[in-house]
Amino acid sequence: MTTVNDLLAAARVRLDRPDPRRAAELVRQGAYLVDTRPAWQRAEEGELPGALVIERNHIEWRLDPASDARIPEAVDHDVTWIVVCSEGYSSSLAAASLQDLGLRNATDLDGGYRAWRATFG
Repeated sequence: MTTVNDLLAAARVRLDRPDPRRAAELVRQGAYLVDTRPAWQRAEEGELPGALVIERNHIEWRLDPASDARIPEAVDHDVTWIVVCSEGYSSSLAAASLQDLGLRNATDLDGGYRAWRATFG
């Protein structure tokens, strides 16, 4: 029987998870931060400056360049997406799902928004 911890471990084996400083550098090079936290969590914890806000239940449709519901930034399968959740757990699963769609540069922020806030304030 597979557990959520098994899924998480399998997802993370596939991801090159940047810490906040490396993620910020990747953004300077053209990557996109994608904040998947629900509105209540963003209100409670704070906003992530410059991030695209796409809640988890919409992410595959918005970032798949073949989807009719894609966002303008989803131009091809080579875009670098750095998915962010609160602590870096659900974002790992989301990034692996994006890789399953062929978005080979999808990953997530190690430690999530809380690590970003601890690093940059």
